[in-house]
Amino acid sequence: MKVDTRDKKPKIWNIALLSAVVIIAVAVLAALDSRKYMRPMSVILDLYFAAVIVLLLSAFVKQIEYNPYSYNVIYYLGFSLFVCFVLAISISLTVRAFSDPGGFGFPQVIAVLKSAARKFLYVISAFVVPFAAALAVSNVLLIRRAGFRLENILGLVLGVFLVGGLVFLHLYERQAPADPGVQRTREMVLTLVTSFYLYFECMMIGAIAAGMIAALYEPERNKDVLIILGYTLREGATSETVLRSRVDRAIAFREKQLRETGKDLIFIPSGGKGTNEALSESRWMHNYLTARGIPEDIITEEDQSTTTHENMRFSKQKIREINPKAKIAFCTSNYHVFRSGLYARREKMRAVGIGAKTEWYFWPNASAREFLGILTEHRLKQAIILLGLTAVNVALVLLAYA
Repeated sequence: MKVDTRDKKPKIWNIALLSAVVIIAVAVLAALDSRKYMRPMSVILDLYFAAVIVLLLSAFVKQIEYNPYSYNVIYYLGFSLFVCFVLAISISLTVRAFSDPGGFGFPQVIAVLKSAARKFLYVISAFVVPFAAALAVSNVLLIRRAGFRLENILGLVLGVFLVGGLVFLHLYERQAPADPGVQRTREMVLTLVTSFYLYFECMMIGAIAAGMIAALYEPERNKDVLIILGYTLREGATSETVLRSRVDRAIAFREKQLRETGKDLIFIPSGGKGTNEALSESRWMHNYLTARGIPEDIITEEDQSTTTHENMRFSKQKIREINPKAKIAFCTSNYHVFRSGLYARREKMRAVGIGAKTEWYFWPNASAREFLGILTEHRLKQAIILLGLTAVNVALVLLAYA
């Protein structure tokens, strides 16, 4: 799959239009006679969920071709997985509607659909629980090798949060009070918690998949400039190992490009000097590049940035001076490619990423940190999607009790 081959951003307003049409159609049939029209309603729902999956996956492919470093990649991929699960439930309901038309009606459909999100969370716990365990193991090894810091336990915190949510839902759901009013209240609490975890875990799965796609992608070897992103230089071997891996990966890309096309490129090691750093990250990478035999005349340092966003912003200024029409790539650790690409596109820079290998014990915690960082962006858009998801689940609960 190629990236940056489309000029038009994919839209999914057709899903909203389709949803409105289906809701109206099902509501009309249910109002006329839900028992009589149970079969056509079930078929309509099956076709609707199947169509949504096709539209989401189509939008996902088009989004990768337009811009692989986008929140939309996460949304389309993460939530298409959930809709696949709902489609499976819907098909099972259709089978029941045809096999037992007299004993199966609209209330049973609503009752099953309102619990779909919770069942989905239980099903993907087969992935979530091992992932949480891997986060805990990697954190222990990371602390032993790199020392105890808050950022080195983020994976452990995320793992506890994920497993804790599953335990809460399981224990809370098992309690069934006799009082109908209390039962409705408990059902609403379950719905709100389920909606939050559903959104969170779909985002997490989508982010992991999007991150892997971004890290594994190999750009075309026609680049004029290659930005190498810095990493905080701390005492110990970890920081230098991460930087060395990034620079080595960048050098390997240049060598392949030279061998296959004969075209050379310019390196921009990017990273300023922090308060606890003996020299700037760009200078460390500059020294390592020259030690590896890279000529001085193809190295241009960017030594002012202190964040990934600034890496992209200040490197873009350097590129304007070198070649405003340059074809650009950036190199960073594999877990960091997707989020770095987000910042590049925010600076209107159509750069593609190259992922450098990371020690296995470092990757899970670093990925957790990247994911939590992603969640802090586009808050309004995320809030709208979360509220919409919650509203649908709450509406199903209200319908079930009505």
